[in-house]
Amino acid sequence: MLRGSRSKTLLLCTSALLVWGGAAYAADPQLPAEAPSGFNWGGAYVGAGVGVGAVVHRFEITDGVDSASFNGLGGEGVFGEVTAGYDYMVSERVLLGGFIDAHFGNIGPAIEASTGGVTVADIELTNSYGFDVGARLGYLVAPSTLAYVLGGYGWQHFELDGSIPGGPAISASEDRSGYILGVGMETAVSGNWTLKTEYRYSDYGNDTIADLGGTLLNIQPSTHTFHVGANYRFGAQNGGGASFAAASYDWTGFYAGGALGAGSVVHDLSINPGGGIIDVNGLGGEGVFGEANVGYDHDFGTWVAGVMLDARYSGISTDIDAAALGFDAKLEADYGFDVLARAGMKVNESTLAYVLGGYSWQHFDLNAAAGGAPSTSLIDWDSSGFSLGGGLETAVTDNVTVGLEYRYTQFADKDFSAQLGAPPGTVEVEPSFHTARFGLKYKFN
Repeated sequence: MLRGSRSKTLLLCTSALLVWGGAAYAADPQLPAEAPSGFNWGGAYVGAGVGVGAVVHRFEITDGVDSASFNGLGGEGVFGEVTAGYDYMVSERVLLGGFIDAHFGNIGPAIEASTGGVTVADIELTNSYGFDVGARLGYLVAPSTLAYVLGGYGWQHFELDGSIPGGPAISASEDRSGYILGVGMETAVSGNWTLKTEYRYSDYGNDTIADLGGTLLNIQPSTHTFHVGANYRFGAQNGGGASFAAASYDWTGFYAGGALGAGSVVHDLSINPGGGIIDVNGLGGEGVFGEANVGYDHDFGTWVAGVMLDARYSGISTDIDAAALGFDAKLEADYGFDVLARAGMKVNESTLAYVLGGYSWQHFDLNAAAGGAPSTSLIDWDSSGFSLGGGLETAVTDNVTVGLEYRYTQFADKDFSAQLGAPPGTVEVEPSFHTARFGLKYKFN
């Protein structure tokens, strides 16, 4: 079943975050350290990293006048990447640079069908490899930490592979070009090394894959990915670094904050008609959200630990738009909250790298409209689950921090069999989130 693949994805995600924390500690076990003396952000660098994320394939059928779309077929996975770039300091705090990345992974949807315990179909569509070329504009929020936005060109190779017993192997591929947008944080950890966290949104265009007698079938893939990497910056210790002082920040205290984020949902759909099982990972959706949070941290010297509560309102949804047929539907992940604990380590005098985990709750709402009638809620339900993730947070004043964070959230199965008049276990949906948020916090004491 695909739930096994889902578990592997989650374990890889968790392992990557733990490796990240371990690498930071290995860099200097005597942290907290002073900021690298005269750290120079200008110049060339190379690096490598890992990441996790999801893809959403939007389908559109159009005859040039009327159209119907479904957003979409979704899947998730992990990837590795190598990168090279060059940055130029426009001023003491402003940076302009260019980069090129190459990545390879297994992000993508999968379909598995079996009957009587025998697999009758196993098909995967993956983002197998690609590259991005882009530019970034950064601002030193502290002498040792850079916050930046990025944009550029993305190229991706998609592979369709599968098998049906007794039939020919399924194999096809396609290359797509598009654009990338993102936000990131990078912080100096030891010597010439920096630690990077980054969120990217990639769109690979709405292109035709089939012409059905004048009716076109278009597919538009988009991805939401979170990157964790280490960069080696040549000449970083050659002087010419920022002369302004880092904020004097004590991590102990209560805080309140807010964040804006984006991400995707993947609904793992399991159908059991008459003893046969079809597992689709899954129904995809995407969107943005806003979040408010409160919490408490305690500073133990090198380490920081804390708890927090956050609440969000979300526009993440899976959409069917068939206005020409007088029908549209939307499955929304509209609001929810999390109760989380986190533990982190100071990688320099102003920046914390941390992992987190805890309880998550989400409200889902399926609404639809047909025949010109207003949209009505067909099914709404609540689901509990867990979140795992990590991020970078840095002090910009004595009371204010900014941070970039990723979370993977897994929710419990929802059985829709009763609503469909079917036996229990016939139709089940299991949602998961991949989200990133950029936030600001104010500490009260």
